[in-house]
Amino acid sequence: MPAKSSSEFVARMEDILETYALPYDPEIPLICMDEQPVQLLDHSHPPEPMKPGKVCREDYEYVRKGSCSLFLFTEPLAGWRHVRVSERRTKSDWAEQVRELLEVHYPKAKRVRLVMDNLNTHTISSLYETFTPDLALSLAKRLEIHYTPKHGSWLNIAEIELSALTVQCLHRRINSMEQLQREATAWEADRNQAQKSVHWHFTTEQARGKLKHLYPVI
Repeated sequence: MPAKSSSEFVARMEDILETYALPYDPEIPLICMDEQPVQLLDHSHPPEPMKPGKVCREDYEYVRKGSCSLFLFTEPLAGWRHVRVSERRTKSDWAEQVRELLEVHYPKAKRVRLVMDNLNTHTISSLYETFTPDLALSLAKRLEIHYTPKHGSWLNIAEIELSALTVQCLHRRINSMEQLQREATAWEADRNQAQKSVHWHFTTEQARGKLKHLYPVI
């Protein structure tokens, strides 16, 4: 990794790790966000249902029914997550998801610490391209954005939640956005009810020891 890229990675990594180390503050919640494309698939032939002594059988062939995106927000320290299915993943789609996060889920928070990757749609300018200047500014003033480094998606707790969603909910054919939203909502409700959470243990001190090859030599 080039020296400049290495230093940028280290700077963003330590910023994320220090943010994760902050104590719980209900007025300034820490939210991690990630998104994932999903291929919608249907059966080419009706599957044979499960019977006594026989497992469910389905044809290996399938029919493509298009694609969509999942937006996932999670507050690790509260054991909360929210999943929304979207037809696309444009700037305006991201902006609408952020507006819902701030106005619906966290209307009383002074501001939100938002951890996410540095995708070109994940910017304050997306708010201004979607909403009126007054609304965009009011939303932007309540955001404290922390970007994960390039090739550092493992630092985003929302990615861990998306992995759990994929394994537990998306391991079968789902043929429509409506069905996908129902499945994701049921998964979300179950995990929120149980207050499932990701307990982050990797610290800045550990990073400086285990990943010292990434640090520039002074």
